[in-house]
Amino acid sequence: MIFQRFPKTPTQLNFIFSLNFPRKKLIHTGVLLTHLKKCPNLVSLQSLQASMIKTDLIQDCYLMNNFITSCFSLNQIEYANSIFTQMKSPNVFVYNALIRGLIRSGRSMEALELYLVMLRDGVYPTSYTFSPIIKACGQVYAARFGEGIHCQAWKNGFDTHVFVLTSLVDLYGKLKKFDEACKVFDEMPERDLFAWITMVCVYARGGDMGSARRLFDEMPERNVTAWNAMIDGYSRVGNVEGAALLFDQMPGKDLISWTSMIACYSQNKEYKRALAVFDEMIKSGVHPDEMTLATIISCCAHLGALDLGKKLHFYIVREGFSIDVYIGSALIDMYAKCGRLDRSLIVFFNLREKNLFCWNSIIEGLATHGHGRSALEMFETMLKTNIKPNGVTFISVLSACTHAGFVDKGRELFRSMIDDFQINPQVEHYGCMVDLLCKARLLEDAMDVIKRMKIKPNAVVWGALLNGCKLCLNLEMAELAVSNLMELEPENCGYYTLLANMYAEANQWKEVAKIRAIIRELGIEKQCPGSSWIEMGNEVHQFVAADKSHSASTEIHLLLDNLYWQLKLNTCPLEVECAL
Repeated sequence: MIFQRFPKTPTQLNFIFSLNFPRKKLIHTGVLLTHLKKCPNLVSLQSLQASMIKTDLIQDCYLMNNFITSCFSLNQIEYANSIFTQMKSPNVFVYNALIRGLIRSGRSMEALELYLVMLRDGVYPTSYTFSPIIKACGQVYAARFGEGIHCQAWKNGFDTHVFVLTSLVDLYGKLKKFDEACKVFDEMPERDLFAWITMVCVYARGGDMGSARRLFDEMPERNVTAWNAMIDGYSRVGNVEGAALLFDQMPGKDLISWTSMIACYSQNKEYKRALAVFDEMIKSGVHPDEMTLATIISCCAHLGALDLGKKLHFYIVREGFSIDVYIGSALIDMYAKCGRLDRSLIVFFNLREKNLFCWNSIIEGLATHGHGRSALEMFETMLKTNIKPNGVTFISVLSACTHAGFVDKGRELFRSMIDDFQINPQVEHYGCMVDLLCKARLLEDAMDVIKRMKIKPNAVVWGALLNGCKLCLNLEMAELAVSNLMELEPENCGYYTLLANMYAEANQWKEVAKIRAIIRELGIEKQCPGSSWIEMGNEVHQFVAADKSHSASTEIHLLLDNLYWQLKLNTCPLEVECAL
């Protein structure tokens, strides 16, 4: 059909003209195509549509295929739909153009409905129909629909088509039907590199890194995408060393490789190693993108590396990066966690666009710094901008109520979370409520919340109750809290120590002796000692009490000893004088 519309040889032209095909229409079609491919805006599209109606080309399937494609390139989705409805007999290419456009615009369910319309109209699908429509099934997790498409693909003779079968492998992987994905892959008569990578990704996303690694080793060739898929898979299952080993073995690394490794360390709380990889990436001449910067700024937030975070902020501005919602929320969180709430607020108010992550970050920052009332006011402002809160938002606002002592407001927000926003409370929300009530010395109400919990309380919930018991010196309830805590964390002696201190305050020394005997009998010691961090020369150093393992510890101890003796010598004359 396309060949007849645009003949290239004189013989073909004469054949067309002998059929009385108007030369003007042929020339006009070529002009329209040229303009469609360069169409800059909606007004130009409407002008071209008027010209097509005037020359009776509105029913030309090839032109309409290009017209619909131009509509989607300008994000004119509804306009594309309205143009499509004007066609009397659209062919499969027109349907394909509209289906692809809907899927790329995130309207996969409409694409599936359009596919059914196409079948009812007696238009047979092609491989260019099946691949995107299978992708749409994966996006909306339409398992039954996808299985039906699989049957139709076989019925229409695409049982050996590598692109269609690869799409099916990916679909079954997203639906967590790994046996079906493996069966389709094994029965493929031929496989290209993309098919191998897709199957590796299916195993990696499913957490089956053993199968993913075996398939990765069997691949006839590997590209950087295959290596990146394996690194991402190891990161998902928390195998940091496996990801690092593969990363070091990679023959060539792209930006995605570096970002994946940084994200792997960040997700597994190896923030210092993430910073080291970022530094190596910069030295390798690879420039970060927005995703890399957002991840590394988040690492700075967790480490309290304010100086490095400020330098990254300056780099973002200097290099002309747009501070979008992802970088913006990371900067807000970083400045708040590093104690610079003023800078956090400046970044927030300067953001042109704010999504839920940005609002959550600033509300949490205000709540953490003790500005409970301001955090709640920010929450109210967020609701007025039609941003719907999630579970993370309510953790922050409930914490704000705790800091400000707003018990009634906290109860109201907890009910609103369930009734107005249909958010099921998680253990973190219950922990916030117990902490709020305990700090208000409402231990019975806190205990009632724990009894009404629909999920098993964790150590945070019982720990909040224990702190409340210490505040109110309620030994009976404290014993209950400790007994539950020792079941959840048997190696943590801190709870026994807290209970022993409460007995000591009540002058119950026999009970203190019993608790200490239990600690000795169980052989549990204090773990995870408190530590201090200091940032020097873009490097974060961590110390614990009496730390002698750090490279700078010897120098620090010498300095402290020197200061000690200087103070002692300076005070000696005074001591002698007082003695005389």
